[in-house]
Amino acid sequence: MITYEEIRKNEDIRTYIQSADEALAALGFTEHSFAHVTKVAESVKYILETLGFSAHEVELGMIAAYLHDIGNLVNRAEHSQSGAVMAFRILDRMDMPAADIATIVAAIGNHDEGTGVPVNAIAAALILADKSDVRRSRVRNPEKKTFDIHDRVNYSVEKSLLKINREHSLIKLKLSVDTHYGSVMDYFEIFLERMVLCRKAAEKLGLQFKLMINEQSLI
Repeated sequence: MITYEEIRKNEDIRTYIQSADEALAALGFTEHSFAHVTKVAESVKYILETLGFSAHEVELGMIAAYLHDIGNLVNRAEHSQSGAVMAFRILDRMDMPAADIATIVAAIGNHDEGTGVPVNAIAAALILADKSDVRRSRVRNPEKKTFDIHDRVNYSVEKSLLKINREHSLIKLKLSVDTHYGSVMDYFEIFLERMVLCRKAAEKLGLQFKLMINEQSLI
């Protein structure tokens, strides 16, 4: 079995992730490099382990998470589908079993809110983990005066926590927002479509999804 650690240490894969992030940086996007994919992988692990999925399914989920954004190397548009094709080629050459490749490719190809659908549990966990990674350290632009709405939304978040309740009936994304840099309405403008997809993903996992925002204005 191909493991997450093997994928994480693969130099070719690391090159694709880094190059994809450099392409997004040139376009003015927030960070999508190793910090992002590693955080998403850890969140996928948390979701699947907490809900009692097998160790094998957890590994597949973490691999899908680590590879999910490599399609940005091709183009930002339809990057989930490009990434799925790239992941297929990588994993097939590594002799991963076809059933495992199918699960991972389906998850990667369905993680974007534009066209994504939580077609399986791995895809659902990836969607929730990916869309919940909102944090100040993702902003590259050093000039606050020129922040676009994506910069404002990420920079305004002081704390974020993805948490499944004890009864495994609810998953919450709790955010602490500094409204000096961005308003709660900014968040909803950017993330409403993503939140709808997250709700579908939570329902796929047998959970409800709830967003909790705690405004902390430092003005």
